[in-house]
Amino acid sequence: MSVTVILICVTVAVSFYSFNKPELLARLMMNPHSVHMNGQYYRFITSGFIHQDHMHLLWNMFSFYFFGTAVESVLGALFGEAGMYYFIALYLTAIVVSDIPTYLKEKNNTNYNALGASGGVGSVIFVFIIFQPLQSICLYFALCMPGFVFGVGYLIYTYYQGRKANDNINHDAHLYGAVYGLLFCIVVYPASLPNFYEQIKYWVLSLF
Repeated sequence: MSVTVILICVTVAVSFYSFNKPELLARLMMNPHSVHMNGQYYRFITSGFIHQDHMHLLWNMFSFYFFGTAVESVLGALFGEAGMYYFIALYLTAIVVSDIPTYLKEKNNTNYNALGASGGVGSVIFVFIIFQPLQSICLYFALCMPGFVFGVGYLIYTYYQGRKANDNINHDAHLYGAVYGLLFCIVVYPASLPNFYEQIKYWVLSLF
């Protein structure tokens, strides 16, 4: 069984168990004020394994399965058995790192809460894009585009929505998770950046 599937199973189990337990959900979700005042740093991790509802969970885990299995295979090909540990480190640290800006911004706000694996999933998607920038990514199985085009649009959209802050979605976690995925990939495998550039260059040249 792949690491991706194991992480999905754990996330689904914890999310389902907490759906009808509001007190448990409140203890596990990211509440920056509780972290700041009570030192509950575990929330940086536990908030990534719970979700608001079934659709929130389905969307994150569906995306994580397809991109996670691909990234896990690539890291395995590059680093052998160590690739599995790189993948686990990528996903878990991305969940933490993607929430740090939100924590710093909202640590004095007693009413702010966030949950979900979006930061970790976003990081995995963007590692996939670095390695396979020309692979098509489809929105709602209909609108398909090269991965790097999707990535640029995703960054612009999440940045814009994060500035508006007019919904209940933590867009900053999406944005910083994606950026962290790019940085992680470049650090652990520096050749990925020139490889990415070369693929984009040949794609652009092929248009003319």
